[in-house]
Amino acid sequence: MKTHIQELRKKHNITQIELASALSVTRQTIISLENGKYKASLVLAHKIAQFFNLSIEDIFIFEEDENL
Repeated sequence: MKTHIQELRKKHNITQIELASALSVTRQTIISLENGKYKASLVLAHKIAQFFNLSIEDIFIFEEDENL
């Protein structure tokens, strides 16, 4: 799944470690999210959206052909 996490993080001058700490996840989780290798749970997606003060849809790019 593609996301705008890396762009948002860089725009706000936040390191992967800082974001991971704020979300109570590992840096590896942030790396995997940014690289599209991990799909966030609804709870984590909500935390990320709250952190950036955006909607989930503003951060995560949903493609119709993705497996649910």
